[in-house]
Amino acid sequence: MAALFMAVAAYFAIQAFQYLDDPLVITLAYSYEAETAEDVTGYVVRRERVLEDDSGGLLRIQRAEGERVAAGGTVASVYADQASLDRQTEIDYLESRLEQLQYAQDLASAAETTRKLDAQITQNLLEYRRFVTADRLYDAEGTALELRALVLKRDYSDTGSEDINLQLQNLGAQLLSLRSQSEGTVRRITAPEAGLYSAEVDGFETVLTPEVLEELTPSRLSSLTADTAAVSQVGKLVLGDEWYYAAVLSAEDALALQARQAELRRTQGVQGGQQTLLLRFSKGVDRDLPVTLESIGVRENGRVVAVFRGNAYLRELTLLRQQRAQIITGTITGVRVPKESLRAERAAQDETGASIGGNVTGVYCMVGRKARFKPVEVVYSTDSFVLVQSASDKEELRLRPGEQVIVSARGLYDGKVLQ
Repeated sequence: MAALFMAVAAYFAIQAFQYLDDPLVITLAYSYEAETAEDVTGYVVRRERVLEDDSGGLLRIQRAEGERVAAGGTVASVYADQASLDRQTEIDYLESRLEQLQYAQDLASAAETTRKLDAQITQNLLEYRRFVTADRLYDAEGTALELRALVLKRDYSDTGSEDINLQLQNLGAQLLSLRSQSEGTVRRITAPEAGLYSAEVDGFETVLTPEVLEELTPSRLSSLTADTAAVSQVGKLVLGDEWYYAAVLSAEDALALQARQAELRRTQGVQGGQQTLLLRFSKGVDRDLPVTLESIGVRENGRVVAVFRGNAYLRELTLLRQQRAQIITGTITGVRVPKESLRAERAAQDETGASIGGNVTGVYCMVGRKARFKPVEVVYSTDSFVLVQSASDKEELRLRPGEQVIVSARGLYDGKVLQ
């Protein structure tokens, strides 16, 4: 009895150990799209004009970064002394207050209840918070202006528009007096030609120009230094609509990009001059930028300078100069499976059991309670996963998204019953 008890106990112990130590791991295969990209480091090149720094007083910039300025438009104002600058600050405040009161006066005639006004104020507060959190300051500024007008309207919803008219008259008189005092104490700095304003002057405006791009070599591009004479507190103008990105690549990679661009144009029916590649900066821009591989420079020690041209989203690039980026050349689609699930099995055997036709790459899938081997072809590989396509013409052996792929198991073979 003791021996029988020990045998039964050992049997159940072995079964429990095998159950707890079961190496069977299963995951779902699913459709996936991977990008093919080339990592590069280069310079953003634009047509730029440094504005003359002839302030000679207290400078106040009037334009936002990337804002378009017409020829003759005011870029900055120069004030004779601190009193003039303080006076202008007060004028700006009174003009803003005047605009709010006029807005509130226009809305005061609408038949809205206090409850509706309170609901609108609450909604605007929530939108303002959302814009600030998302760093959308331009939208937040517009929401804040509307919010102030709603608050003013709420204040005057019970008293009528008489008080608003009185305040409008007082503000108008104050503005007239202040503007008369500021005459002759303010000088404008205007744009000599139309362009996008940028406050950043880094010294490369005269060193990196579109005209020198074709002559650049990898050594010259890597040794570029800023022009210390290009200094301005006023800023600069970015001219035109086109921009360039110059980066050093191996000659083989550059030619491969050129061939890829030609292939995309041919297969997609793209007309000449239209962008086909995508440029993704590591920081500064949160979108992919369409570009064209414009030129490939002279080979130097197996490397060349590739110049990419773009004509969109220039206003978002005014602060960028030396940038890391990826050149997105295309996408690859397939069925994503873990790299560990790939296995090489014998294609066929002769009467002696020897392999015929070499090994076949594939994955084991759980079909019902059985393991079935399905041949695949690897089309894209990373350290953690691969994209595959079915390599079998038989319907029952085709790998499809949604199937259960066996990552690990003990003693796998085609047709094995899985417990």
